[in-house]
Amino acid sequence: MLRIMIKRNSLLYFKDKGAFFTSMITPMILLVLYVTFLANVYKDTLLASLPQGMPFDESLIDGCVSGQLLSALLAVCCVTVAFCSNLIMVQDKVTGAKRDIDMTPAKPFTISMSYFIATFLNTVLVCLLAAGACLIYISIVGWYMSAMDVLALLGDVVLLSLFGTALSSIINSFLSTQGQISGVSAIVSAVYGFVCGAYMPMSSFSEGLRTALCFLPGTYGTSLLRNHALGGVFGEMEALGVPGEFVDGIRDTLDCNLYVFENKIPMSLMYGILGLTVLLLIAAFVLLSARKKKLK
Repeated sequence: MLRIMIKRNSLLYFKDKGAFFTSMITPMILLVLYVTFLANVYKDTLLASLPQGMPFDESLIDGCVSGQLLSALLAVCCVTVAFCSNLIMVQDKVTGAKRDIDMTPAKPFTISMSYFIATFLNTVLVCLLAAGACLIYISIVGWYMSAMDVLALLGDVVLLSLFGTALSSIINSFLSTQGQISGVSAIVSAVYGFVCGAYMPMSSFSEGLRTALCFLPGTYGTSLLRNHALGGVFGEMEALGVPGEFVDGIRDTLDCNLYVFENKIPMSLMYGILGLTVLLLIAAFVLLSARKKKLK
């Protein structure tokens, strides 16, 4: 029954041309917008951080900027696409299909998990395609990523997609009207990119705001993506003789290094915080599903 429900939810998502097209085209639109409007801002910020008088290959600068763009786009898409894909759960309530499903022999927990798994699979598919498009763009302007960097980046996409799925599943479980769907989608699309440090580096914010944002798990997802997207660039800078303190300063500027009360957070702890958050969100979703079963 779980397999049947997952297949049903996935097919509904792909058959809804509007939702599917929006999910697919949004990363491409964001990539074009980032390249058009943010690339120059990122480039000017980077050039201001580099040692004066030291020559750099233009492809190295472009590789660093494109790595920022890639990490920003994927950090946002892994969450926004999850909310878009998970709207099948809300639309079933709006159309009345949920009442028909509840009358079937399927258990409430099975129904809830079918929405969750289908959303995760759909989100991963779209985000991996977006990651592929971004990697093609990076290979054109300046490629410095190793095979391990690419694999780690794709692993980050899967983990962030799971985070977005768990978060959207909890929030969407409380929605039941088309107006609520539109409102939540608009808020997530407008706000999440800023609070996770995707649109603008948190280093440009005040110290108090930076500290507050470091308590949000999405921030660590963005930092992990940036570390893996820019690791090769930083390695090349060190090979060219750029002093280590300058490289560390660039890492701080681009949020590859995060600090809480002046304590640097290692990448292993970033993974731990994000992974623990995902587990807690999934546990909360399971408890909500169990409560619905009790009420039924």
